[in-house]
Amino acid sequence: MRLGLLSTAAISRALLEVRSPDASFEIVAVGSRELARAEAFAREDGIPRAHGSYDDLLADEDVDAVYVALPNELHHEWTVRALRAGKHVLVEKPFTRRPELVEDACDEAERRGLVLEEAYMWRHSRQTALLRELLPAVGEIQGVHATFFGALDDPDDVRFVRELGGGALLDLGCYCVGAARLVLGEPEQVQAEATFGRGGVDERFAGTLRFREVTATFQCGFAGSLDRIEVVGADGVLAVPHAFVDPTGVVLLNGEEHRAEPENHYRAELEDFAAAVRGERAVLNGRAEMLGQAHVLDALLRAVGR
Repeated sequence: MRLGLLSTAAISRALLEVRSPDASFEIVAVGSRELARAEAFAREDGIPRAHGSYDDLLADEDVDAVYVALPNELHHEWTVRALRAGKHVLVEKPFTRRPELVEDACDEAERRGLVLEEAYMWRHSRQTALLRELLPAVGEIQGVHATFFGALDDPDDVRFVRELGGGALLDLGCYCVGAARLVLGEPEQVQAEATFGRGGVDERFAGTLRFREVTATFQCGFAGSLDRIEVVGADGVLAVPHAFVDPTGVVLLNGEEHRAEPENHYRAELEDFAAAVRGERAVLNGRAEMLGQAHVLDALLRAVGR
């Protein structure tokens, strides 16, 4: 699979770091709004071709698929434009908070026989698979709590721009929402509180997801450094100390350490996407997962008046 990077966003380097001769994908092109920036990025990272606009990247006949790593509010527009150009799309999380835009993009992909996947890399890790394998050991689930805090020190960071989909919930809390849904399914009600700061975005966000008989809670924010999942059951507790970023492969069951073989979850994500492009299997984070995420994120933001 020949992949093009639609933007020179810093997150793209996570994909560049997992290239290897035995990979089922190669990164062959990068596009930017400025040719000089694209050329510098390509030169630094050994990418064969650079394009001075996103449209030029989409017109590149030697690109099979694109990775869209633009600000959140631009995800839908450029995903649909890429699909219409005949490219498969891996789009950064969250694709959108708007369920109708998920439906629109997924319909476009299906009409054209193309693959569309939302890039939640942590879902692809062996650590997450181990969490799921160990879930029955805790018995009937009584509650779930997820936490994701990460420092954001640059005041000019795009995540402080409300109009571009900034804020802690869409940057970090979306992982926590995904964790609760992975364990419990789809919530029936949500409640939320937020602290708004720079750019009018939520710098801290706390939510409660009410399922049929169980409640999940989460907290996130642009400070500190912590990412963790805890599942409390009638017979025990499961904890993942490093759940989303740089997984160590460690899952704790009642304090006892269980290990999955360490791997790079970005590499696993790209291999999954490439396998879907080859028609070998469906993607992990397709329409149903994207819709579930969008419904909950939208409800949470509405709960705080956004």
